[in-house]
Amino acid sequence: MTYQPSEKRYDDMRYNRTGRSGLLLPAISLGLWHNFGGVDVYETGRGMLLRAFDLGITHFDLANNYGPPPGSAEETFGQVLKHDLKPHRDELIISSKAGYYMWAGPYGEWGSRKYLVSSLDQSLKRMGLDYVDIFYSHRFDPNTPLEETMGALDYIVRSGRAFYVGISNYSAEQTREASRILKELGTPCLIHQPKYNMFRRTMEEGLADVLEEEGIGCITFSPLEQGILTNKYLKGIPEDSRASSTALPFLTPDHITDEVLAKVRKLNDIAQARHQTMAQMALAWNLRLECVTSVLIGASRISQIEDAVGVINNLDFSSDELGAIEQILAE
Repeated sequence: MTYQPSEKRYDDMRYNRTGRSGLLLPAISLGLWHNFGGVDVYETGRGMLLRAFDLGITHFDLANNYGPPPGSAEETFGQVLKHDLKPHRDELIISSKAGYYMWAGPYGEWGSRKYLVSSLDQSLKRMGLDYVDIFYSHRFDPNTPLEETMGALDYIVRSGRAFYVGISNYSAEQTREASRILKELGTPCLIHQPKYNMFRRTMEEGLADVLEEEGIGCITFSPLEQGILTNKYLKGIPEDSRASSTALPFLTPDHITDEVLAKVRKLNDIAQARHQTMAQMALAWNLRLECVTSVLIGASRISQIEDAVGVINNLDFSSDELGAIEQILAE
């Protein structure tokens, strides 16, 4: 069947300005890190992408190595774009990244001009695109001059391969210096993508201040700490969860300790009092920071996307709620 997007897709989603730029991003963005690769069921991924767009999610975040296998998430997205979303390309914000290992040899990772430009050309081919809206340096390269990495990002914009550029996994000082270089080149840094959630708060140790000072937007990844900050693990580890999979080393049963679960159960009590799911409260907690433009979710089923978008109904916290959350996290 020919896909027809919902006519109400923009009625409820909240769109936030990205730093001091003219670009608005949805409060909830969808990442394709897992569950959209060549090993996954295409129709399941397609269904999630189209439902997300129907709910007002206009931003889809990829990287060269997303899959598995690496590159296959971009191929999946390219097929959905070709067959379903192509008429709506100008309604979409599509991002990709390069920085982690992608191919063999000395030019297949990190931050050289050779790698970044070559990788983006490959990504564009996989997705069937002439340009991406945002292209990121996925991680800081300690062995390549920052001027070269940022110069490559500037070239990528000037060559028409991307509209905007960003950085991910850069420290506060690295971000400040990258922003300075890009401003001098005439291609400002649009956005930073750091890891941030209730259990991972290093962004508060200087980076958030730099982003506000430099006028850089922020999209946080892993806002649910790989699913720990949801209702999923309150009664043990489900067989279909990330923690039960040996293929995903990022979350193992060792991470889900009794101490962690005790905190999540107490946090869940606050969420219920707010008439939210635990996941919705965790997402709202990310968005409480003024510098946070959007939160980047992953999903394995449509219901998770629908639940996440429900956060829009209650984004505000009282001082008592924030205090209670801090007390639980400090225990």
